[in-house]
Amino acid sequence: MSTTVLVTWATRYGSTEEVAHAIADDLLKQKFAVNAQPMSEVGSLDHYQAVVMGFALYMGRIHKDARRFLESHRDELMHRPVALFALGPFHAEEKEFVEARKQLEKELAKVPWFSPVARQVIGGRFDPQKLRFPFSFIPVLRNLPASDARDWDAIHAWAGILPPALVSALTH
Repeated sequence: MSTTVLVTWATRYGSTEEVAHAIADDLLKQKFAVNAQPMSEVGSLDHYQAVVMGFALYMGRIHKDARRFLESHRDELMHRPVALFALGPFHAEEKEFVEARKQLEKELAKVPWFSPVARQVIGGRFDPQKLRFPFSFIPVLRNLPASDARDWDAIHAWAGILPPALVSALTH
């Protein structure tokens, strides 16, 4: 029997969804059965042995759909392995990644019952032309140049470590 994995995401501008689909494709290549869908559309986790969830950090906070997902699926998430990726930094600068990891840990401390078997901070994409309210009214954000700090090689490498991490957690 194949392990069935839900790859789910919360996104505002689509960047996290693109990463989630890349991870889902990598898991399919590793012979997992995979379903990919937005967190806002997930009803139950009953059919999944494992979950990979992704969201962006906005102003140091977890995306609201991800917070709702954690709250509404708490019992189910406590009984299956979960891997987590968070998009954060707009630039490929280590200091931004360090800060994003601190922000993620601070946010995860608010859900002490949640213990992902793997977690990764990934660079994000930023396009000031796509900003929506309230961010569209922040002059410093509107004046930043567009950027894409997603490192696809690193994303695929992280997806490559997920199979043993998820399967190992299933057998314990």
